[in-house]
Amino acid sequence: MEKEIFENSLNMNRRKFLTRMGMGIGGVALGSLLIPDLFSGNPEDILQTGLPHFAPKAKRIIYLFQNGAPSQLELFDYKPMLQQMHGQELPASIRMGQRLTGMTANQQNFPLAGSVFQFNQYGKAGAWISELLPYTSKIADDICIIKTIFTEAINHDPALTFFQTGAQVGNRPSMGSWLSYGLGSENKNLPAFCVLLSKGKGNGQGVYSKLWSNGFLDSIHQGVQFSSGENPVLYLNNPEGMDKKERRDMLDKLAELNEGVYREFGDPEIKTRIQQYEMAYRMQTAVPDVTDLSKEPEDIIKLYGPDCLTPGTYAANCLLARKLSENGVRFVQLYHQGWDSHGNLPKEIQGQCLDVDQASAALITDLKQRGLLDETLVIWGGEFGRTNYCQGKLTTENYGRDHHPRCFSIWMAGGGVKPGVYGETDEFGYNIQKDPVHVHDLHATVLHLMGLNHEQLTYKHLGRRYRLTDVSGNVIDGLMA
Repeated sequence: MEKEIFENSLNMNRRKFLTRMGMGIGGVALGSLLIPDLFSGNPEDILQTGLPHFAPKAKRIIYLFQNGAPSQLELFDYKPMLQQMHGQELPASIRMGQRLTGMTANQQNFPLAGSVFQFNQYGKAGAWISELLPYTSKIADDICIIKTIFTEAINHDPALTFFQTGAQVGNRPSMGSWLSYGLGSENKNLPAFCVLLSKGKGNGQGVYSKLWSNGFLDSIHQGVQFSSGENPVLYLNNPEGMDKKERRDMLDKLAELNEGVYREFGDPEIKTRIQQYEMAYRMQTAVPDVTDLSKEPEDIIKLYGPDCLTPGTYAANCLLARKLSENGVRFVQLYHQGWDSHGNLPKEIQGQCLDVDQASAALITDLKQRGLLDETLVIWGGEFGRTNYCQGKLTTENYGRDHHPRCFSIWMAGGGVKPGVYGETDEFGYNIQKDPVHVHDLHATVLHLMGLNHEQLTYKHLGRRYRLTDVSGNVIDGLMA
């Protein structure tokens, strides 16, 4: 038997050689395309990026998180029944003893509140979109409105943390950190994960650094927050009295010391720290250029609206997100605060929509006209929805809505997403009737679009393997083109 194998190995012609080696050569070629620095000879270059599990539909993500929970019943989930039954009691057969927050648990009645805003159908799918979103209605054929997102969390902090990290408690890596860990960065001069903050006219809920934390992953995967001040990234510039050459010399000496400590103790976090210092040095040149919006042409300024020239506004952050994304930042996370409308909702939501509608639609249009939308996944939505009944006093024109985790709407665009409308809620807008999408399902689908199997993207910590989707989650095929 051994002799037969030996003889067969010698009987090797050109056709057999190419047949057997074809997959290996193809793999090398694919690797060099996905990782341009694969054969550079510098191991740190290879660490900057990783290989997906399969061919991705999207390369980058921009997540427009609407912190505070926008009311789906005023924006995307049109329910004439609520207008017909305005002021009447929510049937017990619909509520089914749902868990309530402390703000409405002591209410004796749950009067239904119909939206005061008009809806019309737009796009090939006939999506119902509110008059509050005139710009979003113009991109109806580019977005997928998911009406059946649901979550377990009923209060802001755990719900927000759950959407960002896959867990309601802290100290878990955020979605951006997982993608940095799995895929790395496309630009050696910018972080893989960037964070932008803005605040609207309504009641805000706080956002905290734990939302863009690396958790138990290496600290190189932590989100880098950009501010609206004179220095977009804190502590990036050289200290007073130090020039670029002195900074370079100092970093070289520091790297030598850290390398010595690493050889002695073998702690991988030391290597991470060296990489962070080097990244900060390279960012000194890249960040001022990418954050300079003054060079944008007039048609782009008009597209996003005049607010885009005011640093720290939602519009400015949307434009900056496009620039970061087109420069290879893997995950750009925007947090826009102000959607927490427990009272006086009609007035407050108008202000919020004025803040975000034009810029959100402009981002999609801008990416599309640059040929970037197909490879950029954009997500828009909050941490849960709003109840169909009124919190507090109800009048014909004024009402508030409490938290509602059982069904709410978000939208996605680009990056392999199928435009249209996905899922159905009941005629009261209270329960899901068709095609539910849990937060873990959303995470699994997003990772899939990025070429990652959510069950394989894991990290061993404290004796068990963790992942963004915990022990749950299914890829929703119906959301993908």
